[in-house]
Amino acid sequence: MSPLLSRIAVIAAGLPLVLFAAYYGNWALYALVAPAAVFALHELYRMARSLRPLVLAGYGGALAAVTGAWLGGPEWMLGGFMLTLFLAFLFAAVSETRQSTTVAVATTLLGAAWVGLGLAFLILLRDLEDGRLLLITLLLTVFVADTFAYVGGRLIGRHKLAPAISPGKTWEGLVFGVAGGILTTWLALNDEPIAIVGWESFLLGGLIVLAAVAGDLFESMVKRDLGVKDSGRVLLGHGGVLDRVDSIVFAAPAAYFTVLALTQT
Repeated sequence: MSPLLSRIAVIAAGLPLVLFAAYYGNWALYALVAPAAVFALHELYRMARSLRPLVLAGYGGALAAVTGAWLGGPEWMLGGFMLTLFLAFLFAAVSETRQSTTVAVATTLLGAAWVGLGLAFLILLRDLEDGRLLLITLLLTVFVADTFAYVGGRLIGRHKLAPAISPGKTWEGLVFGVAGGILTTWLALNDEPIAIVGWESFLLGGLIVLAAVAGDLFESMVKRDLGVKDSGRVLLGHGGVLDRVDSIVFAAPAAYFTVLALTQT
């Protein structure tokens, strides 16, 4: 199967499942987010195995963060992340001597914060007022922006955005992606009876896209530093799970806090 066909197959199979979980929330969303966090974190720790992360502590903390967001909200989510910190120090103290305990603990915490907290914000966003619409809007905005950026870069891309870490991305693609993402957010929220209207939807869409691009570039930077091309192969032409959620783990917190700021002022 060609890379393009495999990407289309993964999208056709995965997008309805993701939208279903976002629509129904609760158990459906948790059943999608929790395994995704574990898979993505497993891929990260496998890439960084030379740094000897405390994988059990990381898995436990990420799952605790996601479960905390699902059961009790932001406070419980942060409590789950703090559990990672405690577990990491405990594992480091009782396990065998490591080449660098500081690096091992830092890598563990990076994964739990990056993946665990990032994906937990999907649940927090879904729990807000009008959360169903907001979460679906977030997912569609990231998907459309990524597609527009890819098409724009292939058609007219000339100026590299970050050649040192992601040679395929261009400034022209970024402009296409931002435009497509903002338009998607505006169309999704326009004429809906929610608190975010008019220019606020443009602001929300722009911040979602910029956060998604930052998340994509951050993962590219990590992979380049660790000397790998893809985080995994489980999603065929899409690479690994971490490759698919790298934008979401930055965009979800951005959307959550932007919505809070816009609706509580």
